[in-house]
Amino acid sequence: MEPGRQIRWLLLAGFAGVALAGCEMLPNEPTPPSEMLAIPAQPAATPPPTKPVSPSPSATPPSPASRELAAYYGRLQQDLLVQGLLRTNGGGPDTPFTDTMLARNFERIALEEEYARGAGFTRSSGELGRIKKWTSPVRISVEFGASVDADRRATDTREVTNYARRLARVTGHPISVSQSNANFHVLFMGEDDSAHVKPRIRALVPEISAASLAIFDNLPRGIHCLVLAFSGSQGGYDYARAVALIRDEHPNLLRRSCIHEEVAQGLGLGNDSPEARPSIFNDDDEFALLTTHDEMLLKILYDPRLKPGMTADQVRPVVRELAARLTGGPS
Repeated sequence: MEPGRQIRWLLLAGFAGVALAGCEMLPNEPTPPSEMLAIPAQPAATPPPTKPVSPSPSATPPSPASRELAAYYGRLQQDLLVQGLLRTNGGGPDTPFTDTMLARNFERIALEEEYARGAGFTRSSGELGRIKKWTSPVRISVEFGASVDADRRATDTREVTNYARRLARVTGHPISVSQSNANFHVLFMGEDDSAHVKPRIRALVPEISAASLAIFDNLPRGIHCLVLAFSGSQGGYDYARAVALIRDEHPNLLRRSCIHEEVAQGLGLGNDSPEARPSIFNDDDEFALLTTHDEMLLKILYDPRLKPGMTADQVRPVVRELAARLTGGPS
């Protein structure tokens, strides 16, 4: 895969949906599937503690492995910027789109699935999936591994807080940063925190399946960040919990890009499309941050007429109506 090409990996299975994002899978690194893998969910367990757990910053210098990873991501960000990628302007006159394009992109990003639920890598029949979204308030907590220094903790907390306010305004859904009773956990952890990742995720989601948890074993550097979203019932489509993991070794813009992408995906926009533009839900890395187009996708998804579990045929008339209204009229 050529440098800068973004990968997004979505898994859905009963309780869990997982999306991973990254750039440039190396030849010797395992390449994840590009769309969806379904795996069995484990039985529900006692609700986990939701209070953020962030140990004090460690006084130990970063390990050679962490320094090497940070240098790699620094070079990658610079390479993408030199190519004119990782734009932060949200689109403009050079990225026009119509209501028809917006409605098409919504179906592919919010509904399209490649792999059958509960059947591993078995291809689906090609049918579109169902609406997946939150119906309860989203309370985001921010947690840090010991390797994350105090300055970055302050910056990341501020970025997530401001982004949550923006998402709440865009969707009209209750979304906030909360230090108590959180149900969407954003974890910033570095290579030197890797031994603590799986135990923390298992503490947050006791019913997580072994297959989902195994994703965190030796993550290749091509996977920059990921999010797992869990429904409130077996086989359900209403999200009740989510956990996002963002590598601490990222430089500032890639770090912000991970925040924007993973939190938005955790709200229900789990797929991507090469035709979506301007959008972060595209594998070309042209845009680093949520765009005007992406805000419209979220507005459509969180229209109260769209319910979790609705099919493409059920939502299509509403999606077309909303797309026309948001873009100023039918094309």
